[in-house]
Amino acid sequence: MAIIDVSIVPIGTETPSVSAYVANIHKVLEKYNGEVKFQLTPMNTIIEGELPLLLKVVQEMHEVPFENGISRVATTIRIDDRRDKKSTMEGKLASVQARLEQN
Repeated sequence: MAIIDVSIVPIGTETPSVSAYVANIHKVLEKYNGEVKFQLTPMNTIIEGELPLLLKVVQEMHEVPFENGISRVATTIRIDDRRDKKSTMEGKLASVQARLEQN
């Protein structure tokens, strides 16, 4: 299992707001509901699953602004691919929370 942090920024929009683009990109994730886990945050989206599938999903997400008339898109991805033990979004948060409670 891998976790990817992805941020997709359409460049050259008519207004400073990009929420409509984010909503359209989020529809790609909904197609994969059950195959990948995802969490929308105020600054990015986090997706969890098998790495080959996640990379396919990110590519589909990257294409959405182009399909909606944008000529330039900047996509940033960060991959956490831990193979010595199972790693999940919830598990990572629980680990930090447990350490906070120790102090």
